[in-house]
Amino acid sequence: MDQALKQRIRVRAYDIWNAVGRPDGESDQHWLMAEREVLAASLERVVRATSKKKAPRRKTPRQVRLAQYRNCKLA
Repeated sequence: MDQALKQRIRVRAYDIWNAVGRPDGESDQHWLMAEREVLAASLERVVRATSKKKAPRRKTPRQVRLAQYRNCKLA
């Protein structure tokens, strides 16, 4: 596992532990909860970054005329 990812999970698990009153013996549960949250957030960022579609390029008037000319010749 990436060290930066482990560090984010560690920090989040510590925050969860603090938020629930610092109980003893529940570190595994806090770690798993933090791991789920951090990985879900990372996945969401990846999905958002890859789902951004580029707008299609508009054809110039010259390109439109050339396409029309080619289509007439082929018909």
